[in-house]
Amino acid sequence: MQSDNQVLADAGRLSVVVPCYNEAATLKLVIDRVLDSPFTGEVIIVDDGSVDDTLRIATSIGDSRVRVLAQPRNMGKGAALRRGFADATLDFVIVQDADLEYDPAEYGRLLEPLVRGDADVVFGSRFAGGEAHRVLYFWHSVGNKLLTTFSNALTNLNLTDMETCYKAFRREVIQSITIEEDRFGFEPEITAKVAALGLRVFEVGISYNGRTYAEGKKIGWRDGVRAAYCMVRYSPLWPRK
Repeated sequence: MQSDNQVLADAGRLSVVVPCYNEAATLKLVIDRVLDSPFTGEVIIVDDGSVDDTLRIATSIGDSRVRVLAQPRNMGKGAALRRGFADATLDFVIVQDADLEYDPAEYGRLLEPLVRGDADVVFGSRFAGGEAHRVLYFWHSVGNKLLTTFSNALTNLNLTDMETCYKAFRREVIQSITIEEDRFGFEPEITAKVAALGLRVFEVGISYNGRTYAEGKKIGWRDGVRAAYCMVRYSPLWPRK
């Protein structure tokens, strides 16, 4: 394993893509934490047609590393990520949600397999290792495990957390993959396409401070149904022309 000093030698090589929709309450704090990371070289905020103060807050952040892209309307997380990935310029790219569920202080452990040259893609698992996580919804955890198991069966991967936000990539890898899903179907789609390409996938344990629906959580059961469809849609089982 690389030492912290060796990983820090690669500081400033990370593009952080932040899709956001109506996240005025948390965006500034999240971006401050992202900018505090020594690995962050650029931050690409993609506002997905927010109707609160999200876009105003994003454009008021006074740091030269931050760029703000505004979608013409609410198009979905996948569409926002597609646009953000295309604009990334640094060696590595990571997805950062604009809430407070995932901790940018953990970028180092996600980057380590990439910096070592061992991985093409790294998933940050909320269920691997002994990191702290907030205890919330039982049925969410059941649904996540079922979706991850179904995804693994179709992709022949052995992930513990397919639906995690924290996915880090070598830039040339993510920019070579066409993202078709506009909304939360991005997670199973990218997993299926990464597997189909035979890329080297690593998984590391991360902490997780999940939020409730009252606190702004957006994903629901319909997204789980769409995720299952996407697993089949982008798997070898789906007829191809």
